[in-house]
Amino acid sequence: MIDTVMQRLGVTESQYRQGDFIVTTPTDGSEIGRIKLEGADAVDARIARAEQAFKQWSQVPAPRRGELVRLFGEQLRRHKQDLGALVTLECGKILQEGLGEVQEMIDICDLAVGQSRQLFGLTIASERPGHHMRESWHPLGPIGLITAFNFPVAPWAWNSALALVCGNSLLWKPSEKTPLCALACQALLERAIEEFGDEAPQDLSQVILGDHEAGERLVDDPRVPLISATGSTRMGREVAPRVATRFGRSILELGGNNAMILAPSADLDMAVRAILFSAAGTAGQRCTSLRRLIVHESIRDEVVERLKKAYANIRIGDPMEGYLVGPLIDGQAYEQMQSALERASKQGGSVFGGERQLADAYPNGYYVSPAIVEVKEQDDLVRHETFAPILYVMSYSDFEDALAMNNDVPQGLSSCVFTTDVREAETFVSDQGSDCGIANINIGPSGAEIGGAFGGEKETGGGRESGSDVWKSYMRRQTNTVNYSRELPLAQGIKFD
Repeated sequence: MIDTVMQRLGVTESQYRQGDFIVTTPTDGSEIGRIKLEGADAVDARIARAEQAFKQWSQVPAPRRGELVRLFGEQLRRHKQDLGALVTLECGKILQEGLGEVQEMIDICDLAVGQSRQLFGLTIASERPGHHMRESWHPLGPIGLITAFNFPVAPWAWNSALALVCGNSLLWKPSEKTPLCALACQALLERAIEEFGDEAPQDLSQVILGDHEAGERLVDDPRVPLISATGSTRMGREVAPRVATRFGRSILELGGNNAMILAPSADLDMAVRAILFSAAGTAGQRCTSLRRLIVHESIRDEVVERLKKAYANIRIGDPMEGYLVGPLIDGQAYEQMQSALERASKQGGSVFGGERQLADAYPNGYYVSPAIVEVKEQDDLVRHETFAPILYVMSYSDFEDALAMNNDVPQGLSSCVFTTDVREAETFVSDQGSDCGIANINIGPSGAEIGGAFGGEKETGGGRESGSDVWKSYMRRQTNTVNYSRELPLAQGIKFD
């Protein structure tokens, strides 16, 4: 299957079959490719070529740059099924989610095309006669993109579509666990560039296949003014200070420890469905996965009982074959999940689920039952993000206490409340409510749309990607003052005779 899909996506066999680094599928642990990893010298050469490409691309009018992104979006539409299947094969999420991730790419292309005609500045009133002020935006330079395995294509597209219409070149360092998806995206973009014509320079977009040393070289290079990195909080602690040391910019999308407050007035049927998708979907390997359920004490027993029944009916298996939950990415993820569950049990938590599944059929594939862990309090284990399908369940009596629990974790990505009480709902999204970058009412913490800025606070990094006014992150701001008079008055009424 892999050869047929890669061929249709435009990736040559030499790109993914000739190398020392083995790429496997989490479905059964089998080999699906071999790639060549690049060293520091190769990264240096790529950055130099990206600099040259930027100089040419930044001179192309922004609406014309938008046309390239439109053509890329069309390529994605034509190849949505194949790219979605590759996402599923390489990272293990079910096919519907793989297709959904490609749709996010298509959506951000549509948004970026419109944005290419709306890179608006400002006209500002001047205090000096015969003067006017304005604020303008200019392309930034080569953009460094580092992505994680769990969403191997969409975050790259969120960044790259906007960065391209803003006039920048691209350098993409994908996760070593999902390099084939990057090669496929690059091939589709190259098809769009070929259709676009000579205005698009060679090396406008490049993929860096490398390990942490390649990533470090990209992060440390002053020729790359912006690094947008998606990954763990640990990774962000390494990236942020290195970029800051050279006075570069960073967009960080890091860990999430997302909660749902479930109020007694909530529609429980709707809430249980939302919990199931948010906590078990993608085998709990979303940055926006639901990890903490803060449920009112009056409905806790009923909710837990309903969840256990729903969890018992989850269909687990090959993500290409219509199951609801596929495998964890690898054995290390499985061991981390089991370690967390063991610790929770030793600390008095009640564990339901979490067992390995299908080990006989897939000895090298790590399928698990999503777990529910009832705990008495929010301790250090609960505050730590385990990237696996573990849902910690806690009780509250007063809404203010629930809000405090929601916010009492180091991470601050996504959050939600299920309630029909307007006071609770409005408080949750007020400045006295959730401290997360995303705060939802009567929907789960997952499933963000590209029209809104995506990102979080605290140890989530504070960065924003995707829609809204995020395009400004990929440009530099310039304030202009123009004197069209024959005088030279100074600001603030200063006299200098």
